[in-house]
Amino acid sequence: MAVLTQEQSLIKDQASTWVLDKAPVSRFRALRDSDSGRGFTPETFQAMVDMGWTGILVPEQFGGSDLGYLTCGLILEQLGRQLTASPLFASSLVGASAVLLAGNTAQQESLLPGVVSGSAIATLALEESSRHAPVHTAFEARPSGDGFILNGGKTFVAEGRSATHFVVAARTAGNPGEASGISLLLVAADTDGIERFALPTIDSRDHTRLVFNDVRVDSSALLGAVNEGLPALEGILDRARIGLAAEMLGTASQAFDMTLEYLKTRKQFGKVIGSFQALGHRAATLYSLMEQARSCVEAALQALDTGAENVPELASLAKCQVGKFLFRMSNELIQIHGGIGMTDEFDAGLYLKRARVLEASYGNRAFHRDRYATLLGF
Repeated sequence: MAVLTQEQSLIKDQASTWVLDKAPVSRFRALRDSDSGRGFTPETFQAMVDMGWTGILVPEQFGGSDLGYLTCGLILEQLGRQLTASPLFASSLVGASAVLLAGNTAQQESLLPGVVSGSAIATLALEESSRHAPVHTAFEARPSGDGFILNGGKTFVAEGRSATHFVVAARTAGNPGEASGISLLLVAADTDGIERFALPTIDSRDHTRLVFNDVRVDSSALLGAVNEGLPALEGILDRARIGLAAEMLGTASQAFDMTLEYLKTRKQFGKVIGSFQALGHRAATLYSLMEQARSCVEAALQALDTGAENVPELASLAKCQVGKFLFRMSNELIQIHGGIGMTDEFDAGLYLKRARVLEASYGNRAFHRDRYATLLGF
């Protein structure tokens, strides 16, 4: 377990208290049932802005606090515990990281203060199918004069309906599957030719399909060097994977706590069911998996903050290990609770549905097992 600074401990405690008091899972249930068409409650996100969470990764010169990825991960873990919906992950981590890693000073000055204030929501538009395969990007950005013409579709874009800017992975040369020829473009969401379509998903979040029809952008939209965007994209994705792993850890840990409480209070045959050896062994195994996952996630977050060379390996390890724990824990949450676990009135189903989406996002366990082995030379 990571050793936290006093400031990090205070922020973690603040996040834990605030989430339980102001954004518990009951608020998410109400959001789901409202059918408002929003992926989050604006008041909830504004409260995060007011607490400074949207600027955790942004340097002070752009209005942020630059407290690092571990601090950001601590907050995301608490949000994951209560299934709190917001653009914090999509914009303040993934979008901000994209501009920080690949953008020039002018692009950073233009967008990052808005990300901090909440007036701008920047999200990554990457996936083109249900399979996570960045190098197989086929979305076309054809050079035209002093700019590009964009055509194609993107799917499962997080917070796509609320976004003000998209970081688009596009192919400017070569063929899908080739490492060279991928470029990153920062595109305003209100640019002519962009259509947005809501994608209903089991976790009731804002996932959007985008269609680009002859969308014209000038050269100032380019993030980094043309045709050489894959290294920066991989850096952005590793930050996304690690941040998402932190949220997944929170979701799985809350599922564990709910299950443990049930084991301590539910009685059968005159005894609490947690006293039965078989259930006790299951709980012990789940606890071990939780602590193993926590170690992987916190090591990856710390590696980002220290600029370690093995961030890609740790990112895949964290996403895979916490994915394994979340899959098993979300199943056990329902199985151990029995019949009540199958009802919509009980929260277990909400955790199971969110778990399945998180497990698939930014690469599932199979993707990251293969990637981890490849990175280690196997």
